[in-house]
Amino acid sequence: MERFEDHNPLLLYAVGVVTLYLFYRLFRIDPEAAVTYNVAPPGQVAPGWKGEVLQELSMKVPGSTLIQCYAPATGESLGHIKPSTTASIDSAIAKAAAAQTQWAQTSFAERRQVLKTMLKFVLENQETIARVACLDSGKTMVDASLGEILVTVEKLRWVIAHGEESLRSESRPGNLLMAYKWHEVMWQPLGVVAACVSWNYPFHNLISPVIASIFAGNAIIVKGSENTAWSSSYFASIATSALIACGHSPDIVQSVVCWPNVAEHLTSHPGIAHITFIGSRPVAHHVCASASKALTPVCVELGGKDPAIVLDDLSNSDFHRVSSILMRGVFQSAGQNCIGIERIIALPNVYARLIEHLTPRIKALRPGSILNASCDDAPIDIGACISDAGFSRLESLIADAVTQGARLVCGGKRYVHPQHPKGHFFSPTFLIDVTPSMTIAQEELFAPVFTLMRADSVDQAIRIANSTPYALGASVYGSSSRDTERVVRGVNAGMVAVNDFAVTYMVQLPFGGVKGSGYGRFAGQEGLRSVCNQKAVTRDRWPWLVKTSIPGPMDLPLKGKGAGARAWKMACGVVWVGYGDLRGKIIGIKNLVGL
Repeated sequence: MERFEDHNPLLLYAVGVVTLYLFYRLFRIDPEAAVTYNVAPPGQVAPGWKGEVLQELSMKVPGSTLIQCYAPATGESLGHIKPSTTASIDSAIAKAAAAQTQWAQTSFAERRQVLKTMLKFVLENQETIARVACLDSGKTMVDASLGEILVTVEKLRWVIAHGEESLRSESRPGNLLMAYKWHEVMWQPLGVVAACVSWNYPFHNLISPVIASIFAGNAIIVKGSENTAWSSSYFASIATSALIACGHSPDIVQSVVCWPNVAEHLTSHPGIAHITFIGSRPVAHHVCASASKALTPVCVELGGKDPAIVLDDLSNSDFHRVSSILMRGVFQSAGQNCIGIERIIALPNVYARLIEHLTPRIKALRPGSILNASCDDAPIDIGACISDAGFSRLESLIADAVTQGARLVCGGKRYVHPQHPKGHFFSPTFLIDVTPSMTIAQEELFAPVFTLMRADSVDQAIRIANSTPYALGASVYGSSSRDTERVVRGVNAGMVAVNDFAVTYMVQLPFGGVKGSGYGRFAGQEGLRSVCNQKAVTRDRWPWLVKTSIPGPMDLPLKGKGAGARAWKMACGVVWVGYGDLRGKIIGIKNLVGL
């Protein structure tokens, strides 16, 4: 009988290695594995919850500094929030700064574990997160899924997969004169950063800057809008609880909510190293002026008047597909979407088809609230607006456009919901024959208004698209790659989607605009790097062989008669050697050796 030890030793060694590898793969402990944790949801998300319907829908509690929170779809009270003060902001920044010192020393693997832990929680608690966002903003559950959860889990996935490579130090090329050096760019934490975010996506807008900032090694003060103050605490606790579950201090994420007169204390604070601002242009002027006091850099995203250009060469199947994309692009979150479609610019052959096809669809849209809705109720197509404060302006803009020749097909005014008369609803609106000279074609509406404009050519469509002060996103739909590429290259925008809508964010391309839509970028590699100190480093390649030294003729102080001329000749020689052609390099060498 053949004995085991008679086998080839190399074969035995190979079997042993494979066995050990399989054992490791089957039973290893993943140091980055997501940790399970719980966050108690607000009681208002429980089935059948009913709140007091407020008679006066105002964020300010009379005679108090408290913030009155309510559901904009129904007017039901969600409770009161005590706003942050200058003292509490100082305390939050101090806590964040103390915790950040240790957090900055964590490895990318440790930071990934926190993000994986958050991702696991979000996936397993989608309905609760969506309902909280819906209650506080008025949107529908589908809107919350697409605009809050889908984009957040994509951001988590992308940073988990690509964050480390985005922030890994990079070697940079040198030149002949610096050939004896290594050249490197490093991205290091800034310290404590801040984000002042808008209300239209209360979960995603709050969590997105948290994801980027903590992965970069920063602490963050995130200020949610007072319009959605009720949900901010729950959403922030998703991040802080993940940190605790993974053994880290929750102090690196600080959530504050305050009135505008206190916000300036945050934006001008010398302890803040960077600010991300998402909001309106008027407020941005105040934020940037405030930040300038401490010379704090600001990434500014200010919304847009995004055009969707529809070319004439759509096939029948593409026409119906594109029509549905346009509907979602306009009416997602009741039009309260910074990259929502605000203008549809159609060429002649498709213009009339769009009117005929979309009129019954827009007229059939059903506004409503997720509150008190059951599976037996009619579906809700469109949610509430955050406030009715802008409704008079909207009605005025639509009426003004009609007097100038636009046609109002449907909607155009506020909507009183039969079940929720206190809700902030605006009728789904279809306005056609709009021209660039009309005010409604120039100002951001942030409302459920489908504005259709006609262009006679691709070039005219591009001119119309570029006729506003905004330039955030854009989209183009057509079969001819030549024409779609003309639009891509010709339209003023920070982001362009071809035959799709707003999908650049779904692959974490840099997000931001130009002109009146702001500056700076978040998302993707550019977004991660923007919250880092970009540090340039040079090192000696062969320190034992060559180091920088100052040649004698240029060593200060210059010595001897004619020293200035000799130093100048040598300096010219260095330049010729480094940057001249062959003849120039020979001249340079002669200068260096004194010929």
